[in-house]
Amino acid sequence: MKLTDYTREFRLNWQLAAPVMLGMLGHTFVQFVDNIMVGQLGTAELAAVSLGNSFMFIAMSIGIGFSTAITPLVAEADAANNFKEGKSSFKHGLFLCTILGLVLFLSVFVAKPLLYFMKQPVEVVELALPYLNLVAFSLIPLIIFQAFKQFSDGLSLTRYPMYATILANIINVLLNYVLIFGKFGCPEMGIVGAAYGTLVSRVIMVIHLWWLLTKREKSRAYVTQIKLFILDKLMLKKVISLGYPSAMQMFFEVAIFTAAIWLSGLLGKNPQAANQIALNLSSMTFMVAMGLSVASMIRVGNQKGLHQYFELRRIAFSIFLLTTILSVCFGIVFFIFHDQLPKIYVDFNDATNLVDNTEVVGIAAKLMIAAAIFQVSDGIQVVVLGALRGLQDVKIPTLITFVSYWIIGFPISYFLGKEEAYGSFGIWMGLLAGLTVAAILLFIRFNYLTKKLILSNN
Repeated sequence: MKLTDYTREFRLNWQLAAPVMLGMLGHTFVQFVDNIMVGQLGTAELAAVSLGNSFMFIAMSIGIGFSTAITPLVAEADAANNFKEGKSSFKHGLFLCTILGLVLFLSVFVAKPLLYFMKQPVEVVELALPYLNLVAFSLIPLIIFQAFKQFSDGLSLTRYPMYATILANIINVLLNYVLIFGKFGCPEMGIVGAAYGTLVSRVIMVIHLWWLLTKREKSRAYVTQIKLFILDKLMLKKVISLGYPSAMQMFFEVAIFTAAIWLSGLLGKNPQAANQIALNLSSMTFMVAMGLSVASMIRVGNQKGLHQYFELRRIAFSIFLLTTILSVCFGIVFFIFHDQLPKIYVDFNDATNLVDNTEVVGIAAKLMIAAAIFQVSDGIQVVVLGALRGLQDVKIPTLITFVSYWIIGFPISYFLGKEEAYGSFGIWMGLLAGLTVAAILLFIRFNYLTKKLILSNN
């Protein structure tokens, strides 16, 4: 095939992915603004937000990963014009996400005392606990929102979650500014103010997305008159069988980045704060790849529903190519500006914390070099995972992600991340190794399956 057979899909891929990217970038941008605002309070506060969010990332990975089961099921039903199947997939997915949101909130709430046993800086733990209380509760509206978002993506209505996210982000930034610093007569609440902003914005986000979907003729019948507690055991089993492995895939990846936060905490509050800066910056570029992953899942799911396997493979490869090009560009930017980007997060005019701030920026600058290198492998592994979910192939990819991140990546992070070895940079060398192995193995899996489908269809 010619290069143009792939590049001519770029425009459609981008149109489908861009709203998803913007929505996800909105979430990450709010974290970016949170970190900058909190960073003005001190490195201990920044490390506390990082530590508190480490629990949240694990819980969110399970909920968000589970919700991805809805998209390929709805996309396949939509391509086949099967409304009944599509609504059933969404309803059962929404039911499971609601239950999961409650369970995850309670799990995080109960697990809080573990912070005292993780050998983290005591000052950081004391600041993290009240922050975690409120942010944990926000898991409930967040996971419910994810059910509506994944359903909307499955119908190729990717703009509506973006609109809801933008509104929520504006509210979050405003509330953060007012409550963190005590503006306009409000009490100065520090990082707890950031938690209130997150909670309120997530409640508004889910309500606004539901309202938007009721206004669109294509989606109105799906999101109204939902008999949530009248369930079909077969459909429930189908959503669980697809959602559970997807949740584990995301959990294995997010958990190794969370482990990086904890390993950084063993090195001290400044390495932990530096890790948070590098993680936040690399999360932004990852959200672009996540947007393309959703486009990959939707388009592969549609082609699967049409049984057009040759087209499925061509379209998927076009998304892989676009992701690679963008990832290389991001990597170049990170490498060129690795010294400058971390400086955004701290206040060098703060004479009291100048020594700490200088150390944090120095460590984060080195981590940005590692982040620059793994841009391509991080992007490829997530878009290929999206394509495999579109094929509803989840069990083998789950095993691949476990081996890549926890059999290969984590041991490298653990041994090279010790203070007497490479410290923070060693932790990120493990992340690089895990992501690269995952990208290679997942691509081999997708290549094998699509060739098999094409041969069996001839």
